[in-house]
Amino acid sequence: MGHKKKKFTFIDLFAGIGGIRIAFERAGGKCVFTSEWDKACQDMYEANFGERPFGDITKIKAEEIPDHDILTGGFPCQAFSIIGNKLGFADTRGTLFFDVERILKVKQPKAFLLENVKQLTTHDQGRTFKVILERLEKLGYFVHYKVLNGLDFGVPQKRERIMLVGFKEDHPFEFPKNGIESKTLSDILEPEGQIDKKHFLSDYFKAKLQANLKEQNKTDHIRPAVWHENKSGNIGIHPYSCALRANGSYNYVTVNGRRRLTPREMLRLQGFPDTFKIIVPDTQVRKQAGNSVVVPKIEAVARAMIFAMSQKPEQKLNQSGLFSNEQKIRRIYAH
Repeated sequence: MGHKKKKFTFIDLFAGIGGIRIAFERAGGKCVFTSEWDKACQDMYEANFGERPFGDITKIKAEEIPDHDILTGGFPCQAFSIIGNKLGFADTRGTLFFDVERILKVKQPKAFLLENVKQLTTHDQGRTFKVILERLEKLGYFVHYKVLNGLDFGVPQKRERIMLVGFKEDHPFEFPKNGIESKTLSDILEPEGQIDKKHFLSDYFKAKLQANLKEQNKTDHIRPAVWHENKSGNIGIHPYSCALRANGSYNYVTVNGRRRLTPREMLRLQGFPDTFKIIVPDTQVRKQAGNSVVVPKIEAVARAMIFAMSQKPEQKLNQSGLFSNEQKIRRIYAH
């Protein structure tokens, strides 16, 4: 590491096991504050970063958070159904977005990166997303958003997530199109001979998968492959994984229809390095990997943000400190 000064500081909210932190550190940042309330995630985070995240963000005063250049967070989306609750669409209280908003308001960082599920844009006929954009713009940020897929950023996992990036000044920002390196399923899978027996499917389950396959007139011709069985029993066979889910059934994703993914393989599918320590039970790693981010994708966005911030802003705010309507419309429909 040496004594090279870090380029910027950031905070890691809803940190999970630290995927966003790894990405922003690789882009030259120094993490000055972390929050994550799940105990097993805190344990993993502490084992890997040497510090334990602060707990529930709703209990932390914004004033107590250190100053930082960039706020980051993959804020949970479960609570969004509340917005349509007869409250008009201006009320984001009761969702964790409200905590992001209050911290941005008090700390006024130069930029932020928020990550969420792709469905955020269509939730409640698009009204939820409109509220989020309006509130971020009201705080004085120029907001950019795009859905990016893990497959384009070097991991063999089809994982589409929306990225929201905002800047206090109108820097010329462009989302990256792909990552630097690329890994295939063969790079990610562990040698079968070294895998614990507990990860292999029972004969009963293997036979059931084969019968399903036969019924669907599909052949097992791709190797290695991830078999993805959806809720209706339809099996997809791909040279990549479908998106890992925190609450997915233990068996919905299998390797060649023979075994489940190991904890290490799941973390590799999210782009975590092999040096990342696993100190919690498999059931927890499954949940953590399912909730995590694709590290190289976030790193590419972080680097694009830093590059944009080194460029001259395009224009200043209008006198009132808010955007003109024309500018606002340009921003929202530019994508």
